[in-house]
Amino acid sequence: MKNLGLCCALLMLLTFSCGKNKEKKEEQIENQEEIISGGNKREENAKTILFFGNSLTAGLGLESDETFPAIIHRKVDSLDLNYKVINAGLSGETTAAGKNRINWVLKQNVDVFVLELGANDGLRGIPLEETRQNLQSIINIVKNKNPDTKIILAGMQIPPNMGREYTSEFKSIFPDLAEKNNVHLIPFLLEDVAGKPELNQQDGIHPTAEGQQIVAENVWEVLGPILKDSKS
Repeated sequence: MKNLGLCCALLMLLTFSCGKNKEKKEEQIENQEEIISGGNKREENAKTILFFGNSLTAGLGLESDETFPAIIHRKVDSLDLNYKVINAGLSGETTAAGKNRINWVLKQNVDVFVLELGANDGLRGIPLEETRQNLQSIINIVKNKNPDTKIILAGMQIPPNMGREYTSEFKSIFPDLAEKNNVHLIPFLLEDVAGKPELNQQDGIHPTAEGQQIVAENVWEVLGPILKDSKS
């Protein structure tokens, strides 16, 4: 966290996520099922990149083609890489909710799995060990489903409101898990976006379309080499 704006923005994220009602979440799940079932219009033998996360992945407040997974999809197409991209983001998702949803999402084969969860846990003060265990469980389930799946873990940070020790330990969860499980790591998903009003929507929480472009660049720095290596 580089400034107070980032702290305020992430705190607002908690409030916003908690305010989601059951009806809205059910609607999101129904819409997500359509996206996952439909996929993209690519060859039948195309490999699959699946983004699994919260409102940052879902692109709350934006058109579907403005989200960073959609931007990645266009990048993949421009490079003629034989992958389809699935956005399995769900606003308000915690690691516990993600663990409960993961088996349903993995009803199809996934070649690259991008895990973006944890921010809502940290902002709610959920015990760090619980967050760590939930993320580990998701990684385990993905690996058990297909040991060849490439996993990318998106790092997240929270403001110091929960105390310096909690904040520091929360930040360390992601690199620790990446090293332990030998998976790829995006150091901080919102690098160069969080806390910058011009790159976030009026709520000060979610990236604008321009902000999503930067998030996509942060993701591509890790994802791009993986996809290009698989092509060679």
